[in-house]
Amino acid sequence: MKRVDKGKNLYKISFLLIVVISSIPSLKAQSMLLENVKRNPSEAIALCKKFKELNAKGISSSSKEVIKAIGRQKNLNDTDAEILSIYVIGMNCPEVN
Repeated sequence: MKRVDKGKNLYKISFLLIVVISSIPSLKAQSMLLENVKRNPSEAIALCKKFKELNAKGISSSSKEVIKAIGRQKNLNDTDAEILSIYVIGMNCPEVN
């Protein structure tokens, strides 16, 4: 059984909260971004699959390159792409690094 690093997950969740709170003007847009993922679980599943494939190659899902690629694919800025990835990982695939 894999051991989930609770400290790392806590860090990701804390980071997400700090980013969201510090960018209150864009809170509604970010909220919609996360709502879209909630309503479309296949999107989260696809991202988790991609993150797991990257992990298998030794690539972190939180690397700048991965975040930029998500941003390009989803037409998001880097901050929103990072928030999306943290949310998807935290809610759907916490074993991803």
